[in-house]
Amino acid sequence: MSEPLVGRVREILAAVKPLAAEYYRLTGKPLGVTGEVAEYVAAETLGLELAVARTSGYDAIRQTLDGPQRVQIKGRACGEDAKPSQRISRIKLDATCDTVLLVLLDDQTLEPREMWEAPFPAVVERLARPGSKSRERGALGVAEFKRVAQRIWPSPPASPKL
Repeated sequence: MSEPLVGRVREILAAVKPLAAEYYRLTGKPLGVTGEVAEYVAAETLGLELAVARTSGYDAIRQTLDGPQRVQIKGRACGEDAKPSQRISRIKLDATCDTVLLVLLDDQTLEPREMWEAPFPAVVERLARPGSKSRERGALGVAEFKRVAQRIWPSPPASPKL
């Protein structure tokens, strides 16, 4: 995306985020821009290249020494008192992606709080476990996703040296 377009997208998101947060506070329902905000925040923060709109299976590409890595991005707005049972949107099991990235946004501001990433095969394995109607539909709880993921932003605190 060219620099003028990037700047304009920043302006649009800066305008829509407070409106979406206010809508959520008033109605208790998301406005429907969480996914777009999450994708853009992840791309800006982690240096990802957003895929062309409607690319099947992934939302962004990360350039690595081993070649391009396809990333499926999921966004969830939640507050400090979020219920542990909150779910993320359906994960596409037939996706051609390498990792799944969960961007947790503050429900009051839609600013990023944390980002968690899991290898796609680990997510598929977790979804395949029996016993949950939600998992059968491709939906994982935030806490369940975190069990197979690593927090990548902000960087986890370093372990104290003994």
